[in-house]
Amino acid sequence: MSAPAVQRSFPSIEFTDAEAGALEFPSSKSRKYSYYEPAKKRSTMYEDVTVDVQPDPARHLTQGWIYGFGDGPGGYPQEWTTAKSSNWHAFLDPNEEWDQTIYRNNSAVVHQVELCLSNAKRAHAYDSWNRPWLKFIERNLGAWMHAENGMALHVFTSIQRSGPTNMINTAVAVNAAHKMRFAQDLALFNLDLSDEEADFDGAAHKEVWQSAPEWQPTREAVERLTSIGDWCQLLFATNIVFEQLVGSLFRTDLVMQVAARNGDYITPTIVGTGEHDYDRDLSYTRNLFRMLSRDEEFGAANKALFADWMAEWVPRCLSAAQALQPIWSQPADKTVTFATSLDAAKARFAEVLKSIEVDVPEELNK
Repeated sequence: MSAPAVQRSFPSIEFTDAEAGALEFPSSKSRKYSYYEPAKKRSTMYEDVTVDVQPDPARHLTQGWIYGFGDGPGGYPQEWTTAKSSNWHAFLDPNEEWDQTIYRNNSAVVHQVELCLSNAKRAHAYDSWNRPWLKFIERNLGAWMHAENGMALHVFTSIQRSGPTNMINTAVAVNAAHKMRFAQDLALFNLDLSDEEADFDGAAHKEVWQSAPEWQPTREAVERLTSIGDWCQLLFATNIVFEQLVGSLFRTDLVMQVAARNGDYITPTIVGTGEHDYDRDLSYTRNLFRMLSRDEEFGAANKALFADWMAEWVPRCLSAAQALQPIWSQPADKTVTFATSLDAAKARFAEVLKSIEVDVPEELNK
């Protein structure tokens, strides 16, 4: 005799109109996210992949940081800098740099440098250089390679996680990649010259960077930069002060000005890529510090803070610049004087300070 069939019961589905699904809000019918306000009418790819990717309890995490460090701070502490902002998320990179753009742009630069170096070797272009200029490149451009590498590894790479928003950190990370690639380009250039020219000492740059009197103040400035713990101060001291008064002074106002007159059309191409990178990095830096200067709540305090930072770094960088004066006399054909170059660097620095609405320090006029 068969057992009676068992009647199985299933709970009926009940639609409860849960809050998340029942609420009506402006973008309920939209197929796009609208959790931030784009800078223009439509959001850009840069904004979509950077804005609010990094969580912030002040905006989204009502329960506070969901992760933190062993010594207490959670997530991305604003206390990692003494500069203050009413809204750090207001910063957007004018270059709109993100993961895809850095690979695309760097790939184009690497291809350009490779073509330049291969064409130079094929045409034996180095043979037309006068000997004093070859010695100048051997010693001084090689020494500057160490400055670029130091900033890449121990300035920008060290703080690319320190900012309070993903937009700031992405811009700094791109800055680090620029510096690292440029330092490597200079190293490859040095190796090519060592292979092509018998009287080019490819190892001389190390001794120059470590011992040459004219380079020691610059070396000290770079090493002191790496000891700054405040990420915003480090960014200001490097991109606003050091790069203007020392970096661009050497790259633009000396190397780019006199190379061609000494038979060298290769070096300006390579150094020009580094100057182009710095111009882009200066653009985001200006936007950041202009935002801090204009902050309705903290703007005045931030400007006073920037003045304190400049009181330390402007004299130090001017001393480093003055110490480099002897290298202006090393090329055989000198088209610019050190005084002219320094005046040009000071003028650009003053323009940058005006653009971020900060007073020009008195030391600049001495």
